[in-house]
Amino acid sequence: MPDLMSVVTTLAMIVVVFGAVLLHVAYLTYFERKVLGHMQDRLGPMEVGYHGLLQPIADGLKLFFKEDIIPTGANKIIFTVAPIISLVPALIAFAVIPFSDRGPIADINIAILYILALSSIGAYGILLGGWASNSKYSLLGGLRSAAQVISYELALGMSLVGVLLLSGSLSLAAIAQGQAGGFWHWYAFAFPAPQFVAFVIYLLSAIAETNRLPFDLPEAESELVAGFFTEYSGMRFAFFFLAEYANMILVSCVGAILFLGGWQAPFDFLPSTGWWGVFWFLPKVYFLLFLFFWIRATLPRLRYDQLMRLGWKIMIPLALANILITSFLAFVTR
Repeated sequence: MPDLMSVVTTLAMIVVVFGAVLLHVAYLTYFERKVLGHMQDRLGPMEVGYHGLLQPIADGLKLFFKEDIIPTGANKIIFTVAPIISLVPALIAFAVIPFSDRGPIADINIAILYILALSSIGAYGILLGGWASNSKYSLLGGLRSAAQVISYELALGMSLVGVLLLSGSLSLAAIAQGQAGGFWHWYAFAFPAPQFVAFVIYLLSAIAETNRLPFDLPEAESELVAGFFTEYSGMRFAFFFLAEYANMILVSCVGAILFLGGWQAPFDFLPSTGWWGVFWFLPKVYFLLFLFFWIRATLPRLRYDQLMRLGWKIMIPLALANILITSFLAFVTR
């Protein structure tokens, strides 16, 4: 029964991808604390397990058994649903990520639009969580997040247009396939219109989209206690935490596919099929994740007016200029 086999295969892929993503989310927190520790001349987690390797498990158990508190005056239904709205889109977006030439769980021909739509939905969780908490700090954090998403999602979407013009497809698998033949064919470096500027715009927008330093204004511990999740505790707090790190992995995967060749090897004489594709894909993702931590350890938080000015007056005009130049060069050379 081929239909039954296809269902079983799809379910197995879902379990493997979902488990791998959650495991990476857990140990991404450990990796971040270790990287920041060494950059700041300290050791990071060392007590739980060898060199702190069991620290993520200890943190997860602590959050699981913590008391779940709902503030007086909070909208209980929205307060409960908001973390789920943030987490679920971040996880189901991985259904269209191709980790190798074997393709994703669901190879849809509008994968990029699917991911952009889900990232927009995830922002509602932050906004609703901030509003439903009945706290001025949480509300300010939620409003900041809404303004930030409007600014940087536009720049992020426009940074992808150059890649779409060169590839002629919205499918992530097709875009990665079109970059075969060596790193000089990756869209960040490819002739006639290298998308390196678009790549930088994408990275900055992704950092702002995931509320990471120096763009973590919705949290801003020194100003808003913890921003939109000030009143959250226990597993609801953990859901927001998981959503942030899952989104970091997601945007790194998308960036690796669109600009760095996805599963393609850096040289055309190296294999890139089957498990070799995963072997080439993961280091690119880890490199982009490392940039998140490096920037956090290096740069201070921007003021809110600086954040908005960077988005509207610099990144969006640059993205528009990149679209015009790429369109012209692609038309002339075809």
